Amino acid sequence: MSKKMIFLIAGLIFSMMLTSCGLKQTKPVFSSKSVDPGSHVTRQGVIFSLKGEPIKIGHMFPDTKLIDSETMATINLNDFKGNVLFLSIVPSIDTKVCEIQTHYLGEEGDKLPENVKRITVSRDTPFAQSRFAHEADLEDMIYLSDYKDGSFGRSVGLLINDLMLLARSVVLVDKSGTVKYIQVVPEITNLPDMEQAFIKAKELTELN
Repeated sequence: MSKKMIFLIAGLIFSMMLTSCGLKQTKPVFSSKSVDPGSHVTRQGVIFSLKGEPIKIGHMFPDTKLIDSETMATINLNDFKGNVLFLSIVPSIDTKVCEIQTHYLGEEGDKLPENVKRITVSRDTPFAQSRFAHEADLEDMIYLSDYKDGSFGRSVGLLINDLMLLARSVVLVDKSGTVKYIQVVPEITNLPDMEQAFIKAKELTELN
């Protein structure tokens, strides 16, 4: 883990100790648990259902349209076929836990092979994503926004009912466009198991 990541996590712990940040734990938790898309997640024990058509491992990733934060162009994720897609899906990059998840993908994930497209997806506006990328010095990744109507969230079963944010998750799609790995974190204030996802992403690059 890089020094920058260590300082970021330490800063989050200190902030949570001072303000409680609305969280009960005193340090960020990396969770290995997962729930199914289209089921439900919790936030500090409050249950929220997940809306939309659930994606499944072994099925083709659906046609989805997102906005590229850099170009404002409409992007279909299936246009990236031939690459492994590492989708890091967060509720909002303007929260500390999402910030850590995105830094982890940007800093620790730079060890992944070049044909792994590291993509952060959220319902933040493209302008907020672009600002974050610049301020965090994480401009070597792709940031895609589902801000318009949550159609991406609905197409994969990860739109949180009532909150209308995306559930914290990691999805890996292989070179042919097939979903190969899903982790939907049950408690959205916890972090996904990024290291396990890195291992799986690397394995997918080695397959023909």
